[in-house]
Amino acid sequence: MASVLSLIVIITISMLMTRVATIALVHTGLSEPVARFQARSAFTGVGFSTRESERIVSHPVRRRIIMILMLLGNVGIISVLASLVLTFMDSRAGSFEWLYRTLTLVAGLVGLWYLSTSAWVNRWLSRRINYWLNRHTDIQVKDFSSILHLANGYQITEILIEEGHWMADKKLITLQLRQEGLNVLGIEKEDGHYVGLPHGETMVCVNDLLIVYGKDDALVHLQHRKKGLAGRREHRKAVAEQQKREREAMKREKEAVKV
Repeated sequence: MASVLSLIVIITISMLMTRVATIALVHTGLSEPVARFQARSAFTGVGFSTRESERIVSHPVRRRIIMILMLLGNVGIISVLASLVLTFMDSRAGSFEWLYRTLTLVAGLVGLWYLSTSAWVNRWLSRRINYWLNRHTDIQVKDFSSILHLANGYQITEILIEEGHWMADKKLITLQLRQEGLNVLGIEKEDGHYVGLPHGETMVCVNDLLIVYGKDDALVHLQHRKKGLAGRREHRKAVAEQQKREREAMKREKEAVKV
């Protein structure tokens, strides 16, 4: 029974470590989905794509977080395997003992899964981990979600420009993305060169990676927009929807002033 409990404790600690690493990576500027994927990949040792690995190793703080997580992951995986062997390779255990261990392990894993998917637990952990990182480490804790107001449908996404995309081989001033309520924060070129806050004369080329801020539905439509007449129609439709949102926002502001 002690081996089952130790296995659950090890898995709990492993999940907590990946959660801490995820939040630490978010503080370095990565989006939460990317940070979560990188943390889990490093902990399990499965690796990640070349482009994402370059974003990690080129940043000193991210590199240190991933290095520590890889070392802890090796220890954690070995501990889990050892606990599994002790749990299910005990020849002295009877049938009732086997059933009891299995049910205890399943119940523990279900409980951990519930806690890991709970929004309340996630918020509570995030606040505690943020406080600890800010107080006891030299990582620059910055809540980019609050700074950029990533709420109410606003978010940042990366759009890879492929052949045939509506934005390919055009200048930003021609695309008029701001009329759709979208802002290009940066462009990572195929050769690795990064253009921060690109101006209107910046050319968008095939294989460019754009970092775009705006409404989530507008970003989804932009990501899949193709060249040609259909793409121009989608752009005009998006501009009309943005103008409608702006009119509604102005109307609400006027009503608030009257009150």
